Amino acid sequence: MNEERYILFDQYLQGELTADAKNDFEKQLLEDPEFASEFETFKEVQFQLANKFGIEQEREAFKQNLTQISEKHFDNKTKVIGLKPWYLAVAASVAVLFGLFFFNYNQNPAFADYNDPEQASFTVRGTVNESLKQAEEAYNAKRYNKAIPLFETVLKKQKTAEIQFFYGVSLLEESHYLKAEAVFNEIHAGTSVYKEKALWYLALSKLKQKDYEACKQILESISEDYEGYDQVEELLHQLD
Repeated sequence: MNEERYILFDQYLQGELTADAKNDFEKQLLEDPEFASEFETFKEVQFQLANKFGIEQEREAFKQNLTQISEKHFDNKTKVIGLKPWYLAVAASVAVLFGLFFFNYNQNPAFADYNDPEQASFTVRGTVNESLKQAEEAYNAKRYNKAIPLFETVLKKQKTAEIQFFYGVSLLEESHYLKAEAVFNEIHAGTSVYKEKALWYLALSKLKQKDYEACKQILESISEDYEGYDQVEELLHQLD
């Protein structure tokens, strides 16, 4: 969308078009689907900004910020003489306006915000544990794709909740959601110290898939005794 359309859309919404210009605008809305779609997007952004900046003082501060951007990146004297400061801001900040709205003001919590895998540290003895040692090294180096087959080799002969857990985390990091969730569900069904931690990672799996409702439901089932419950509460708050 170019800056001229932003200005035209704003003029229409503010009732500043002449009768003939208004008729031409509405005719184009009916005949040009792309134009109509862009106008609807513009209206939605304006509506959301109005909600976010409902206090006029805050909205004015936002406008002034955009105007400064326009003065920095555009030669206003030669390009848009006579336009109101808000039009200058609109013309100068096509990307900024949509970027602020979609990135800063309408953003759900992200998997990356809560993804902080702990380091693996296994006690390794015997021949089978050579693969476990290699899996540990690959995992701790965040080479999860390499760690996965190594963990699978180990789990055929040495299946513990600890190894399963780090295997599940590796799967999740590589976005193998069904396999990862199957591992975490099996751990949670047991009685190991990884029981609640597996539930937390089940929630993170849903978060990574942007299934926010499922993520919230899992979080609500985590015991308050879980050592990382402060993160559970924080994420629940973000999802509300």
